[in-house]
This record gives sequence, C-alpha cells and structure tokens, in this order.
Amino acid sequence: MAQRSGPPPIVFIVALLALLGGGYWFFFKRDQAPTPVGANAPVDTTQTSPTATTRNTPPNTPTGTNTTISAAFPLPASVPTGTSVRIDGSTSMVTVNENLKQGFQRQFQGTNVSTNAGGSDKGIQDLIAGRVDIAAVSRPLTSQEQAQGLTGVPIANDAIAVVVGKNNPFSAGLTIAQVADIFQGKINNWSAVGGTAGTIRVINRPAISGTNKSFQELILKGANFGTTPNIATLPRDATTPLLQALGTDGIGYATYAQVANQQTVRVIPIDGLTPDSSSYPYQRTLYYVYKNPASPAVQAFLGYATSTSGQQALVIGN
Repeated sequence: MAQRSGPPPIVFIVALLALLGGGYWFFFKRDQAPTPVGANAPVDTTQTSPTATTRNTPPNTPTGTNTTISAAFPLPASVPTGTSVRIDGSTSMVTVNENLKQGFQRQFQGTNVSTNAGGSDKGIQDLIAGRVDIAAVSRPLTSQEQAQGLTGVPIANDAIAVVVGKNNPFSAGLTIAQVADIFQGKINNWSAVGGTAGTIRVINRPAISGTNKSFQELILKGANFGTTPNIATLPRDATTPLLQALGTDGIGYATYAQVANQQTVRVIPIDGLTPDSSSYPYQRTLYYVYKNPASPAVQAFLGYATSTSGQQALVIGN
C-alpha cells in the first residue's frame, strides 16, 4: 500500500490551536496590555465639556485644579488699531498678564496692553474708579464688589506654595494643621514640627493681597493670621522681597508659578503633596474682573484671553 505524504495530523492540530489562540489574544486581550507612559498615552478628558474646557496648565502649575475656562466674549476677528487695555492687580498674575499681553498684541497689530501689579484690592479699587479697564484678581469677588457691577472671569488655575529658604535646616514636610497653627502663631518653634530648635519667623503678605485672602480662606479656614512677635507682615505685596526675607529660619507663601524654578527657596510638601500634585490642598482660581457694561476693548481682550489661542499663549509663555 502506498504511503501518504505530507505532515502528520498532529501538525495540523497544533497549527489550528495556535491560530485560535492568536485570534483570542488579538480580539480580547490586547487592550489589557500596559499602556506606555509618554506622548502616546491616552489623555484624560473627564474635566472637559463641549462648551467649556479646563485650561491646559503651563509648566509648574497644578494639574488638579478643574475650574473650567469658558469664553467670556467671542474671540474677535479683528481689533481696531489704537485699542488700549489697562490692567492692574494681583502680583500672582504678573506672568499671566505678560503672556496674554504679548499674545494679544501679536495677534492684533496696533493694539496696546499696559499692565501693573499693585495687588488684587488695588486693582479692584482702580477698576471702580475708572483708572484701569481690567483688574487681575487672585481671589473670588465679594458680594459687595459684585453689587458694584463687577464681574469676575476665570482665567487660569493656580496653587499657593508654602516656602522656606534653601539653607533652612528644616527639610521635612508639614501637615495642613501645622501650617494653620504656624500662621496663626500657635506654633512658633521649628522643634514643634520636627526641626531644629529655633524661632519660626513667619513672613506674611499684606491684607491688600489677593494671595493673602486666598491663604486665609484655604489654609486658615477664614480665621485671622496670628499677631505673635514672630509674625511679620510685609509693607507691600511683592514676592521677591518675601523670598529674600526668608533667610534660614523664615516661612512664607506665594503662587507656585513664581517659586517653582527659584534657586533660593524650597517648597514644603503639605501632607506629603507638592503643588504640582492633582490632590494638593491649596489650589485656587485666578480671575480678570471688569465693570459692566464691558467696553469693546475689554470684550476683545477677554474674548482673546478665554479663547483657545489665549489659553495656548499662557502655556507657551511659561
């Protein structure tokens, strides 16, 4: 009898099983493989909506803040040459103001935006008095301010960082309760928080500061700052003098974007979290405030600031 040629039946069985196994992996298991970290990783869009988007936060700002940045006014197709916009307010928003100023003037040739940073309260006072067109404010408006015809527009998300001098021997973190006690004068020695014995010098911002008010609301839960001898209040709201005053035994606070890349200070973790964490506790929203009815120049600038191109200017500028 003639012998059959070709591979034995077992070969076909093995091949069939391999084919079936490969098909099962392809259709059912491939989506369960680990996703690589990097540019090809999926983007979490749970904070976005069709009509309002969470701002793409620039480097050194927290990604956990989720206040949506909605269009305050339509983005203008053109802006008349000679249009000018005057802005004053929060020292925390110096970089925000500058980035949007440059972007607006670049997109709409012949316009001029002037900026100043005298503090949130001064910006609001100047706005009410008609000395500026927009107030940059690092806190929500009060009911009294809203009653005067003022409207706040969310522009960006931010975090308040607690900082010490780079050469301060204290290198640990603090809890939320410890930070509150330090700034209320209940804790005044570094040894009480695990550091070397020595007085904690608290460097506070003046009451006109929007960051001061935000800190009081977020950290002190509305309570007053302490008045103990170790607490000093700066005469004006400015971050550079505050950082210079820290020395080796001081503690203070500032908007994170202004201290993240500083070489002379160190950011203190709060409950183990740094300001770039999505769960960091001291987060807030920054606003542009205008007086109703908004002028065409204000509408144009705010339309730009809250548009996709304006928000991209914030990212690129940083």
